[in-house]
Amino acid sequence: MPGKLAASLPIPPSVPASQRAAKHAEDLGYDSLWIADSGGPDPFVVAAAAAAVTSTVRIGTAVIPAYTRTPPVISAAAASCAELAPGRFVLGIGASSENIVQKWSGVPFKRPLSRVRETVNVVRSVLGGEKSSLSGRALESHGYRLQMTPPNPPIPIHVGALGPPMLELAGEIADGVTLNMMPVQAVPKMLEHVRIGAAKSGRTGADLEVVSRFMVSVTDDKDMARGFMRGFFGPYFATSVYNRFVSWCGFEDEAKEILAGWQAKDRARVGAAVTDEMIDSIAVIGSAEECRDKLEAFRDAGITTPMVSPIVGDEDSALKVFEALAPR
Repeated sequence: MPGKLAASLPIPPSVPASQRAAKHAEDLGYDSLWIADSGGPDPFVVAAAAAAVTSTVRIGTAVIPAYTRTPPVISAAAASCAELAPGRFVLGIGASSENIVQKWSGVPFKRPLSRVRETVNVVRSVLGGEKSSLSGRALESHGYRLQMTPPNPPIPIHVGALGPPMLELAGEIADGVTLNMMPVQAVPKMLEHVRIGAAKSGRTGADLEVVSRFMVSVTDDKDMARGFMRGFFGPYFATSVYNRFVSWCGFEDEAKEILAGWQAKDRARVGAAVTDEMIDSIAVIGSAEECRDKLEAFRDAGITTPMVSPIVGDEDSALKVFEALAPR
């Protein structure tokens, strides 16, 4: 597969396993490693562990919630990772979801656009060696200066985005955008909103990296894989952020039924609402060649850096997925 190809960490929720996977992915020729922050190992710890055993692969977060860490904490963590991987670290920041922010962390999920914009602004200024000075709509930070040498070259900052407002914000302020869990037919309209945002800053958006995580199962048993994905997608698309997003992507009826089933605490109804069509449009399932073709279709639609996220339960199976789809 030509072009960039990335691997997703952690796999499974283990720092040592992720470190081994990072080294293996670099040896296989993967361009970058992107680390989720969704209840597993701390992503900055995983990034540091990956940096210790690699020398060329880029390492990024995809993505850090803007609510669950303050800008000084994010800045210090990012600068530390950049020291361990000079010129290779990328900081991804996003709003995340009510489940992670409000239910898990007890932080009100308010003003996501302002929160992401202001977090990026403060973090970027601090990483540039400036003292923080912001009284914003969503947060405040005054007087914090990074007590270490500012990263050189500067750390690229990506914004995770789903719907039009956040996509436009990413285009306006970020060095790249991170997408997640959309059908290929939604990519052009998503990137159009990125370009609209880029125009606000006098840019075309053509130079922005577009990273996207894809849930992957390399298998001959597609029905089994769909069943596994169904159990994963149901709770995901029941959250209000992703429910609105998947509806916007063209699955209005499915989104309504998933939400109704979730509110009724009827897991069977939720699962039934996650149709095969939805799974096949969003997930990457099939033989290695079929998976390569599917990832290439997303690349043709505008994704510059597809990210392989093995939906498996153990380290060996995840490594086999990375091996099966390794860059040629």
